[in-house]
Amino acid sequence: MSLERCQSEWSEIDREYQQLQETHKVYRQKLDELTNLQALCSTAICKQRKGLKELRHTLHNRCAKTCDETDCAVINNLQAQIKEKQNVFFDMEAYLPKKNGLYLNLVLGNVNVTLLSNQAKFAYKDEYEKFKLYMTIILMLGAISCLFLLNYRVTDEIFNFLLVWYYCTLTIRESILMSNGSRIKGWWVSHHYVSTFLSGVMLTWPEGPIYQLFRSQFLAFSIYQSFVQFLQYYYQSGCLYRLRALGERNQLDLTVEGFQSWMWRGLTFLLPFLFFGHFWQLYNSVTLFRLAARDDCKEWQVFMLALTFLVLFLGNFLTTLKVVHQKVQKNQTNEEEEHKSE
Repeated sequence: MSLERCQSEWSEIDREYQQLQETHKVYRQKLDELTNLQALCSTAICKQRKGLKELRHTLHNRCAKTCDETDCAVINNLQAQIKEKQNVFFDMEAYLPKKNGLYLNLVLGNVNVTLLSNQAKFAYKDEYEKFKLYMTIILMLGAISCLFLLNYRVTDEIFNFLLVWYYCTLTIRESILMSNGSRIKGWWVSHHYVSTFLSGVMLTWPEGPIYQLFRSQFLAFSIYQSFVQFLQYYYQSGCLYRLRALGERNQLDLTVEGFQSWMWRGLTFLLPFLFFGHFWQLYNSVTLFRLAARDDCKEWQVFMLALTFLVLFLGNFLTTLKVVHQKVQKNQTNEEEEHKSE
């Protein structure tokens, strides 16, 4: 390569470098503008929320007690609009930086986990769903191997450690998704924290005759649970895709390890599998309570696991029962209104 050609290439590179500097300067300016806009939006939302809270309190405590039917209709209309605005604020905040909750602060520190583009949010949600699917299959194969092929304490510890890591990772990813607008709440959030604790206690349970008495039952339960989770993922993902296309569900709604109201149409066949799994958790709890009552049982893990399985059963069973009961009542109300209109 001649010197003249080298100089020519250097000139081209230098020219592109100057353009890059200008582009980066504009980028930094836009970034500062974006940061200022984010701060303005966050402040305005806080101000609006405070005003709406005071207005709602005034409507509830002062106006609602001393008003006629016309005023009541106006008040109900205002309260409905206030509720609608609060939902809009939730969607707005999904695109604004916010302080992490206690759990994310403990795990990640004060790091901004808000994804600013829809594409990034959907990509992270899809990655979360794939992670759940792949890990469900791996855990099912691991439980089958431990139950039928590898009766060793080391393999049991690896399986239990995998459970702890899986549920810990789920809680972190779900917290990040909630910061980005996913409407996961209630028991189905707490469920994974309880499962993390249960898996951690199983990991610390030392080898012994009591452990061996419960080992096969726990591994069989793990196989069934993974099977049901696979069924739920397969059918829920299809149902969610259809409802999103119809505009009836949020784009960031997730598959869950339970039953929610939107699953009523088309997924009620999953209920027997879910209820069987819930009562298996109760059976695990009863078995462990009986083992804990034995004279030769010295491990604290037995009683703690019995309590944890009982909490899981009550949470899963009562939450599912509540959803089914509300949906049945709603359907009955709709049918009555249709009969009246006819």
